[in-house]
Parts: sequence; C-alpha cells; structure tokens
Amino acid sequence: MYTESVKKNITPASMSTSSPLAMPVLVLLLCFLFNLAGRGVSDTYLVFLLPLGSEFGWHRSQMTSVYSALMVVGGLASPLVGIVFERFGPRVLYGSGLVLLGAGHFLAGQLQQLWQFYLCISVLGGLGVSAIGMVPASALISRWFHGRLSTAMGLAYAGFGCGSLLMVPLAQALINEYGWRDAYRLIGGTLLLIAPLALLLPWGTIRAGHPSGLLRQKAPALQALATTPLRQAMRHRPFWMLVQVMFFTAVAMYLIIVQSVAYLIDIGFSPLKAAAAFGTAAMLSVVGVSAAGWLADRFGHKPAAMVSFAGTFLGAALLFAMSYHSTHWLLGAYIVLFGIFQGARGPIIASLSARLFPNPGLATIYGTIYACMSIGAGLGALLSGVLHDLTGGYRASFVLSMVCVAVAASPFWTSNALVATTPKDKGDRHAG
Repeated sequence: MYTESVKKNITPASMSTSSPLAMPVLVLLLCFLFNLAGRGVSDTYLVFLLPLGSEFGWHRSQMTSVYSALMVVGGLASPLVGIVFERFGPRVLYGSGLVLLGAGHFLAGQLQQLWQFYLCISVLGGLGVSAIGMVPASALISRWFHGRLSTAMGLAYAGFGCGSLLMVPLAQALINEYGWRDAYRLIGGTLLLIAPLALLLPWGTIRAGHPSGLLRQKAPALQALATTPLRQAMRHRPFWMLVQVMFFTAVAMYLIIVQSVAYLIDIGFSPLKAAAAFGTAAMLSVVGVSAAGWLADRFGHKPAAMVSFAGTFLGAALLFAMSYHSTHWLLGAYIVLFGIFQGARGPIIASLSARLFPNPGLATIYGTIYACMSIGAGLGALLSGVLHDLTGGYRASFVLSMVCVAVAASPFWTSNALVATTPKDKGDRHAG
C-alpha cells in the first residue's frame, strides 16, 4: 500500500507551464526567510561571548559549550522535526519554532546562571532553529522543484548567510547601545510578534506542492533507494557518505566560526570591525551557496563540492597565517575565501538527499543527516573553546579544521555513488 501510494504521487515530468509561478517563488522565499531568522538569531550568540565573559567571568570553553549544545539539540531534534512536518504539517511546525526561538532569547535577557543559558539558548533556541530550518525547507522545496532542485536549495540556504549578515552586526549594535540584556529582549520579542503572523500563510497549498515537483531518481543503481524509509536508507552506503560529508564539514566550520569574532578582536581588530568581517563573510556566503546549487545542476555535484572544499581549506589556512602576522589584506582574503564557500555544501547535499530518497519520508531522512551535521557543529564549537583553553590560542583549532575539511571531501574522491545522482539529461536541467 505504501509503495503504491508513493508511485502514484511521484511523477518524472518537469514543472508544468500551467503551474502558477507565484507559488514556487513564495515557497522558496519563505524557506529563505525562515532560514534567515533561524540562523541569524542563533549566530548572534557569537557577539554575546565577550560581554557575558566580562560580566560573569566564565571560561571561554564554558561559553562556547552553550552554542555547542544549541547545535547538538537542534541536530538531535531534526528527525523529530521531520516526523512533525509529515504528521502535523508546516503550519504547526513553523509556528511552534518561532515561539520557542523567541521565548528562549527573550528570557535570556533575565538570566544569571550558566545552566539557565543552556535551557533558554541551547534547548529552546535549538528546538526553534531546527523547527524553522532546512529540514522542513528541503521537504517543501522538493515538492515544487525538479531539475533545478540544487539551485532552489542553494537559494534557500542563502538565507543562512543573510541571517548572519543582518543579525550579527545588528546584535552587536544593540549590545553597544542598550547592553546585552536588552539586546536579547528585543531579539526575542520581535520573534514572538512574528509568530502569529506566520500562521496566516497558505500552508495547505504550500504543503501540497506540485505533482511534477516530487522526484523520481532515474539512476538505475540508485532506483532501489527511491521508496525506502529511514531504516532502509541507513542500510545503504550513500546515506552514510552524506553523513560523513555533513558531519566533518560542520566540525571544520564551527571550529572557526564560533570564535572568529573573538579571535579577530584578540589579534587587534575593533569589535565592530570584527563583527563587520563576520557579516561580510556571511554576505559572500549568500553568493556562494546560490552559486553552489547552480554549479551542481550545471556541472555536477563533485566539481561544485570540491571547489567549495578547496576554498574553505584556504580560508582556514589564512586564519592560521594571521595568528603570526595580522594584516588587512590577509583579513580580506580570508573573508572572500571562507565567506564564499561557507555553507556551500548545504544545497549540494540537500539536493543529493532529495534525489537519492525522493519519497514522503524525505523530511525524516534528511532530518537524520542534518542531525549528524548539527552534532558535528556542536562538537566543533565545543572543541574550539577547549583547544583555546588548553593552548591559549587558536592555531590548534585552525589546523584541526583543515584536517576535517579533507576528511569531509574524501567521499567525492573514493566513490561514484554521490556523483551518479547528478541530473545530466536535458529534461532534468530545464525542469523546475
């Protein structure tokens, strides 16, 4: 019965010309905006590190562990988010996510103890970010796009970079003007005001999708995976290769991202300049993730992935060099390289997951992959603080980050399982 219903709903055709353009654009815009809100708000914690340390005297590893826990909670919640999406729909999921994220950050303005930050920022914030993040977005986008799926995923992922670009400097400005407590109250209160408005969106139509937006993998070697649930998907090597790519990429990125602002301040840049550098890198990531999706559709997933890994590796190497001699041109080169390729693997892996597992269980399957990525992000964030406390600097984090980049890239070199899913026929390229 399950297999028959899946076959009935999956069609290989490109998007119909009679389908209104407004709905696919609306779906993509909403996914972009929710990603912007979730990642942007969670990343504001990075500029709260120094004021929290100044007021409470906590060690850097203690403070980064809050962000690490946020990543882990958000990741572990991803499979649950997929289940909630499939059972109750996006209206309940997105509305609840905004309330959780807003409440956690509003309450953070009242806190005095470290465990309270774990509860509000890590638990409530992590659940909220996961509920409005890329797991439901990937399921919605795959219902409206086909051949240009990677491009659409890239545009949705660009919301992450825009969120950091807008929210991190804004949070720093709010802290400078009102103090960290009122900054938290303003951020959380805004989200709580937005939550009721989100419930008014046409979620029923958005959830239904377009028949030709549902994917059917055409690669014979992967055909057996097309209708398998999570437990069956986990028995196949491509699933674990996607996990490897996402996990080690996340470790590599968050070994750097969490303390990048504090690092730049420590080596002589002003707090606003450090926050602006972080925001500029996030702005460039908007271009990078969008381009990565387009490159994956046009030239294949492997070339797009390998270019992005090379850029991230060089960006980490530049940060390492700056620990010996910090100059503005080294900072600029780091911002360009690390920024452009920050998050570039996201749309590539999201589209691969959708093509490998194009069935109603996609949200749960991708949610599990995303959970492993978030655990990697949490581990990287935690290690960044631990290594700083142990070594008194940041070089160990930069070296370990470069090693993790190499491990993350290796599945694209050691197997053709991921490369085989790239759409190569003319119909696929122009669909969607």
